[in-house]
Amino acid sequence: MHPKLTRRKFLSATAAAGIGLTLANAQNATQPKPALLGGTRVRTEPFPSWPIFDQSEEQALVNSLRTGKWFRGSGKNVNEFESAYARLLGAKFCIGTNSGTNALIASMNALGVGAGDEVILPPYTFVACVNAILMLGAVPVFVDTDLETFQIDAKKIEAAITDRTVAIMPVHLGGNAADMDDILAIARKHKIAVVEDACQAHLGEWRGKKVGTLGDTGCFSFQASKNLTAGEGGAILTNDEQLAEKCFAAQSNSSPRKGGQRFIRGANLRMSEFHASLLLTQMTRLPDQAKTRDENAAYLTRMLSEIPGILPARTYEGCTRSGHHLYMFRYKKEQFANLPRAKFLSALAAEGIRGSSGYGPLNKEPFIAETLRSRGYQRVLSKEQFAAWTERNDCPENDRLCEEGAWFTQNMLLANRAAMEQIAEAVGKIHAHASDLA
Repeated sequence: MHPKLTRRKFLSATAAAGIGLTLANAQNATQPKPALLGGTRVRTEPFPSWPIFDQSEEQALVNSLRTGKWFRGSGKNVNEFESAYARLLGAKFCIGTNSGTNALIASMNALGVGAGDEVILPPYTFVACVNAILMLGAVPVFVDTDLETFQIDAKKIEAAITDRTVAIMPVHLGGNAADMDDILAIARKHKIAVVEDACQAHLGEWRGKKVGTLGDTGCFSFQASKNLTAGEGGAILTNDEQLAEKCFAAQSNSSPRKGGQRFIRGANLRMSEFHASLLLTQMTRLPDQAKTRDENAAYLTRMLSEIPGILPARTYEGCTRSGHHLYMFRYKKEQFANLPRAKFLSALAAEGIRGSSGYGPLNKEPFIAETLRSRGYQRVLSKEQFAAWTERNDCPENDRLCEEGAWFTQNMLLANRAAMEQIAEAVGKIHAHASDLA
């Protein structure tokens, strides 16, 4: 857009005058050349760095160091974090772990998931989801994606259930909620567990309740990129006291919290006192940061929705708040003179706006089939069952999403309102000159 005609002024003027011009037509008339074609880049300053910290985190670490109690069994930080996080999200129990992946493993272990069991999950997610299933000797069963929301298509879950299905793992991808009404109803009907992967959805909500508190367990990650971070770490939430005790033992080498006989297999998946001290401090920043992301994401969606070929991810009616770990959208190259997505993202980067092409089709990762053909799996999965698994895991809608999907990271949503306008302006420039860039 021309420097003297800001996008905000343009929209206000056209709305006031009742002008019927589309944004695309206006862009064609006013947009300067993209930076990739020699024009001036839209944004010259970096987006907010991540993580955000100050002397508070430094002091928290020093205090932990000086206690000499670095193990959760002798320190108090992990216990304090578990109580605070359960209170923040409205859950009865929280168990800290050393990663989101191990939160998933400990949860499924506590729920009895084992060799040959089937666990339903989406194909558009991080590889940790499928690794957690495979680490327990279980079989991942992929259910296709709802193209508009980027979430698992809950309408297709029931058809994937067999007598081997023991759990559903909905992933609240990007911070938006999966369709928990349908998922919970299906789980109740078939008497199978729900393990929510809320690793990207801190403070996200479904009908006013925090995601991660709706299923049998909810799992969170505090890895370096996450909206609440300690570099690494994870947590399990549950409202079932007996299940909470199983999860605790599963992440503490089978040792029950209250002592006594070991009653479940386990491993050392414990959170450290240092990670907990960082999380307690970072939690004080989370509400304000989440509010900023909410406001910026809504503003950005209003602008990007007016550009032909940019389709921001839709949220379900029940998703009353997104965690906004990612700002996700689909890129329709047909509306950009068939400019390839990779070239679109390169043009964006040249404008100072870095985006990602998102996930590839997880269900097609060769290592999964290789694992299922391994010696151990052959003892619980016949050749006929493996052939049926291959056929069942066709996900055509997800294939399409993997070709169209794109996103911006959560730290970009912590910038100011003008930065959101710059993102929209950069996309608009590229749209207006797509034929020249193709």
